[in-house]
Amino acid sequence: MTMLMLRDHLSLVLAAMLLAVGLGVPLGLASYLYPKAGQVILRLVDLIQTTPALALLGVIMVAMGPGKPTVVVGLALYSLLPIVRNTSLGLSQVPAYLKEAGDGMGMTRAYRLRHVELPLALPMIFTGVRIAAVNAIGTAVFAAFVGGGGLGGVFYTAIRQKDLPLMLKGTAVLMVMALILDLVLSAAERRLNDRRWRKPAPSWLRWTGGVACAALCAGLLLFPLLPQSTAGTLVLYDGDYTEVKLMHRIIRLLVEDQTDLTVDIRDQMTQVNNYNALRGPSPSCDLMFTYDGTVLTTFLGRDTADIPAGESLFDYVNAQVAEDGLRLLGKVGLNNTYAVGVTAQAAREYGLTTLSDLAAAAPDLRFGAEHEFFTQEGSMKFDPFTRFYGLNFRTVSAVDVVLKYQALEQGAFDAMIVYTTDGLNKRAGLTILADDRGFFPEYNGAILVREDLFSRHRTDAPELEQVLSQLTGQVSSADMVEMTYAVDVEGRDLETVAHDFLVRRGLIK
Repeated sequence: MTMLMLRDHLSLVLAAMLLAVGLGVPLGLASYLYPKAGQVILRLVDLIQTTPALALLGVIMVAMGPGKPTVVVGLALYSLLPIVRNTSLGLSQVPAYLKEAGDGMGMTRAYRLRHVELPLALPMIFTGVRIAAVNAIGTAVFAAFVGGGGLGGVFYTAIRQKDLPLMLKGTAVLMVMALILDLVLSAAERRLNDRRWRKPAPSWLRWTGGVACAALCAGLLLFPLLPQSTAGTLVLYDGDYTEVKLMHRIIRLLVEDQTDLTVDIRDQMTQVNNYNALRGPSPSCDLMFTYDGTVLTTFLGRDTADIPAGESLFDYVNAQVAEDGLRLLGKVGLNNTYAVGVTAQAAREYGLTTLSDLAAAAPDLRFGAEHEFFTQEGSMKFDPFTRFYGLNFRTVSAVDVVLKYQALEQGAFDAMIVYTTDGLNKRAGLTILADDRGFFPEYNGAILVREDLFSRHRTDAPELEQVLSQLTGQVSSADMVEMTYAVDVEGRDLETVAHDFLVRRGLIK
């Protein structure tokens, strides 16, 4: 957890709240002034609120792409309900006799609204804003899943590593942040309601204050959305798995040691979002670490059956991504394919060493895997897998990928889909069954770069391609198991583990 994470988290919330107030108060006014239309408006904001936050961000991401703008818009939409409702409710609760008095004094509807009703409704409106702001502090943790940064990555890591102190620390930070923001808004509300502050200010002061306030609001709203300079910099997005995080830090340490470039590892992204940020006419990063099997099945949506006879999976996907101006550099050495891990007790009791052995024992075993493994896309998923090996498990359960090892260690499963280079396999004491009939394809790790990367840095880093190519064949599956175990189980720092690996390989001093 860093100050940069805290700043990103708070800036996302503040930008979203400014947008939410800018949308919510006018919608609340419309609901009050036009009751029939108001019923539709309130129903719509109700529907938005009932949508799960992660699903809402996912829908917005389809249109806007991953990143901070998606998060700001999503948080703003998620914050509309209390603001719209409280604005409409506060205005509707202004006593009728005050409205009649205003009419009797010859006030127009707009004048009465501005000088009588809105000031009286302001406490209720501010309450809605305070509720929305506090809720947004917590909801913003989902930003990490769509490349928006913030503190979400801290909780992801804490859950995966079973790091309760880190989880409590992150929770405490969010609580303090929410408390401070609520206190600031509460103080602003009291100040606005204090009669001593309602004396008319000089005209120049009102104009100056208005311009300053507008500039501050614009800055808060635009800050998360502004592009960052990339001159002399390689831009990567952090991964959502320890293995990718490690490889990106290995790349950074190596490049910064042997070139004059700076490597900027930005907000955490899933592999799919990272790929989308890398390709296309306006990419926001330069390279990423991925796997040829992931490129085939997840990025390209194809199967091993699509590979022409005699051509390797790696060569095939490299030819396909070339159409998007991308290229896979050499294989680094590890093969992080799917595998099935079984508990030590199940392995001993049923004598399990291969997936073929599993067929006879499956009716007695409980099977678990992440939700993705149960999708219908591709031929390497649950249904084709169980048909191929003739498996009929006693129970089958889907679980979040971050929680699946905890579920297994608590006795929920006897067998589970794992990745072969995950250090948590060692912590859980799993026996990894050999894929003796070769169902799962290879998932060879490699660096995926934009084809124009090396030409763009021909002047400031002419040796960049050679520097990155030094990793070819250097990181075995056993190496990665050791490194992920050091991070996820022993709690060692990512930078330290990556640095020690490069020193052992003689790639840096």
